[in-house]
Amino acid sequence: MRAKDARLLDVVRGLKAKMQEKKTSPGFKGEVDDALWVEVIGAYKKQMEKALEEFEKVGERGAEMREKLKFEVEFCAGYLPKGLGADEIRAELAAIIARLGATDPKMAGKVVGELMKAHKGQVDGKEAKAIAEQLLAPKA
Repeated sequence: MRAKDARLLDVVRGLKAKMQEKKTSPGFKGEVDDALWVEVIGAYKKQMEKALEEFEKVGERGAEMREKLKFEVEFCAGYLPKGLGADEIRAELAAIIARLGATDPKMAGKVVGELMKAHKGQVDGKEAKAIAEQLLAPKA
């Protein structure tokens, strides 16, 4: 606040509001710990990424807002654990497929669900689903 950095202040206020929502939500029990902050920051980052996609469709009119959202996404990424790369996701999915004995492409959701549970906040669901479908696709 003293530095008059409005962009940073907006991000911090947004994260603080999300945490307050989480703490006051029905069924919340427990403490505010690092894991909860990682969850809140991850959800906020994902929300900003979706908004960024929408503003990219607008074109030149959304340029200022795009810059603000890019800053927020980058800021949040600095506080999140490093995500898995495509090769790591592929290896993890192959292991899960082998363990579950999955052969049908319709089981991709279950396989991705297992991966998401094991690596919470470290995997992009869309990317994991695409890789799982590719691994489960019938070989011609």
